[in-house]
Amino acid sequence: MNDAVHEKLKILSDAAKYDVSCASSGSNRANSSKGIGNGVACGICHSFTEDGRCVSLFKILMTNNCIYDCAYCINRRTNDRARATFTAQEIVDLTIGFYRRNYIEGLFLSSGVIKSPDFTMERMVQVAKKLRNEENYNGYIHLKAIPGASSELIHEAGIWADRLSVNMEIPTELNLKKLAPEKNYPDIITPMGQIRNSILVAKEERKKYRTAPRFAPAGQSTQLIVGASPETDRQIILLSSGLYKKQNLKRVYFSGYLPVNSYDARLPAVNRPPLVRENRLYQSDWLMRFYHFKAEEILSEDQPFLDLDVDPKLGFALRNMHLFPVDINRDDYEMILRVPGIGVQSAQKIVLARKHRRLNSLHLKNLGIVMKRAKYFITCNELPVHKTEWEPQRLKHKLLCEMNSKYKKSFDTQLKLFTDFKPVLPTLH
Repeated sequence: MNDAVHEKLKILSDAAKYDVSCASSGSNRANSSKGIGNGVACGICHSFTEDGRCVSLFKILMTNNCIYDCAYCINRRTNDRARATFTAQEIVDLTIGFYRRNYIEGLFLSSGVIKSPDFTMERMVQVAKKLRNEENYNGYIHLKAIPGASSELIHEAGIWADRLSVNMEIPTELNLKKLAPEKNYPDIITPMGQIRNSILVAKEERKKYRTAPRFAPAGQSTQLIVGASPETDRQIILLSSGLYKKQNLKRVYFSGYLPVNSYDARLPAVNRPPLVRENRLYQSDWLMRFYHFKAEEILSEDQPFLDLDVDPKLGFALRNMHLFPVDINRDDYEMILRVPGIGVQSAQKIVLARKHRRLNSLHLKNLGIVMKRAKYFITCNELPVHKTEWEPQRLKHKLLCEMNSKYKKSFDTQLKLFTDFKPVLPTLH
């Protein structure tokens, strides 16, 4: 690697760290007998940065030059910082070189917009095409679809890549216009719809013809910046739910706003990212994807923000004590999933086990239930009913005290960055 490429690599790998949507699950691109790389099942390896973010081992921008001047972006046009641009061949050579050294198993390629969306997208597609055709590379490739690029280029990108993603960035169009006036929602939603339809068409064709080409077999994703604009958590969760239903997204990623352009008066005056809020949104996303929660159940108009003290599932239980206790031996699977301390696999085990006998607390503990939390929301053979014994606020305080005692020496990895962070327990009056 010559000095010029090495310098580009330092600049553009650092610039890529702000994009968090880099998972690879869902791809199933098998290797051929003469190819290199493999995108089957487990996908690519990941590394964790110091602040806890999950990053693919070769995550790179094609360029950090950009024609846009988005208020929240470190690579905005008016920022005075080192700039660099890779050629398509340089990225191909780096990817293959790192792969042969066993440093990486896949490529995550994003880019600033240089000259025009079509110009940028064409060069990103060229990278993927060269890897597949010239290097016979069968590993995982994730490409960012540039909003505003032509439908033909978006389609070609899906032919060569395993996953495509179109970043929405700001949750509402009004605030997008305020912070990024050169962007618009139609340019973001349109390629999402095209990718969704192309994936569905490709799946149907492969049912008829085994050799039909795949289209973005790992699906599509997007990213939302949390805290750069004044949207509520409820607005963000409702938007995520709509994207899963309408656009068939595999993942919606949340990125706490990093104050990289504190001089811009349009941005909030904060000195650190809202990492706890970001984590709560991910937990809410998990509830919708795996626990059959509806977005409207997680937050209401009366309570538009998530409780930062407790996870969303416990918050739901504390707000809806009238739904509890849940009878482990009688209530349906959906209600068992809503009990704090019971996960998806544990709920499935409960439903299977109770077919053979009535379950008691010992059985539940053996099934992996977190009884210290669940016991306040369930009843079974010998377990007493706690419904009238605890008021929601007192129960919340008790659970928080227990959690604080358990985790006081091992804070969240991200929170370790802030030496002044201390868990705050609610006071009782």
